[in-house]
Amino acid sequence: MKRVTLYTKPGCHLCNPVRKTILDARLVRPFEFEERNILDDPADFERFREAIPVVTVDGAEIARYRLATSVLMAALGADAGC
Repeated sequence: MKRVTLYTKPGCHLCNPVRKTILDARLVRPFEFEERNILDDPADFERFREAIPVVTVDGAEIARYRLATSVLMAALGADAGC
């Protein structure tokens, strides 16, 4: 099963719409979802700092700042729950 990770931090105003897009897509196709607060991991903080939200699928970055449902679905591919 694919894993979608949302890198975020408290007070991120761009993160809510991205989170909603991810959760809506999960109603159509199953996948694991992980939300990571970059303040909890120094490596995440160094990597992303102010460039959030960032979305990865199985570790590969697919979006930064905004996420279109079509981009997420394409990254999940045909094997994501089919």
